[in-house]
Amino acid sequence: MTEDKISENIEEYLEVLYRNGSNGEQVSTTQLSKDLGIAPGSVTQMLKKLEDLGYITYTPYKGATLSDEGMKIAQKITRKHRILEKFLLDILKVKEENIHEQACEMEHTLSDEAERAICTMLHHPDLCPNENVIPACDFDFGSCQECFSQKDFDQVMNRKFNLLSISELTGDTEGTISFIRGNDDLLDDITQKGIKVGQPLKYEYVENSLTDSYLVNINDEELNISAEMANNIFIRV
Repeated sequence: MTEDKISENIEEYLEVLYRNGSNGEQVSTTQLSKDLGIAPGSVTQMLKKLEDLGYITYTPYKGATLSDEGMKIAQKITRKHRILEKFLLDILKVKEENIHEQACEMEHTLSDEAERAICTMLHHPDLCPNENVIPACDFDFGSCQECFSQKDFDQVMNRKFNLLSISELTGDTEGTISFIRGNDDLLDDITQKGIKVGQPLKYEYVENSLTDSYLVNINDEELNISAEMANNIFIRV
């Protein structure tokens, strides 16, 4: 299904599901009703529709989880929202209390090409103004340097799988490092630690742990990485 055939209403539901369950967590109907300001009965009907479309798995009285396709759409719209908030605040100097609403209005019509241009202008940001991680783009690059080197947007391909940053993981996870985001200085710091695309990674989640640093196992070697690195190293899970 192409992006222009997906309604704003569906994108809003998937965005809220991603915000509450980006790593496969089940999100309750009650939580969705609260976040969306919609009656539980209406939410239930929409969840059934989203399951029929293949975007979620829905369990009555328990909640919903995103499918791979639903995750792809949810990450894309969430990324556009958060990068727009950053753009509105840092570049256009819109009042902080107004940026969320304006980003909500703009996210559904922002083209992929414009999103890429904004990302480059902002030097590949990792956090929105509320300090939530900006999801990775879905372009088929291993780093922002590769993206910047491709000047012709018509030649840019889309990635076929979804990614999560290390800092987004909420359970013990094994995956493959598939994208590293950041400017030249950050990429150099990550490279100096011996971290690169294609390496296997294991992460043991510790609930309520401090998030100043993350302990990961890469190629059977334990490494302590900063929160900034964890926000910008993405794995295919």
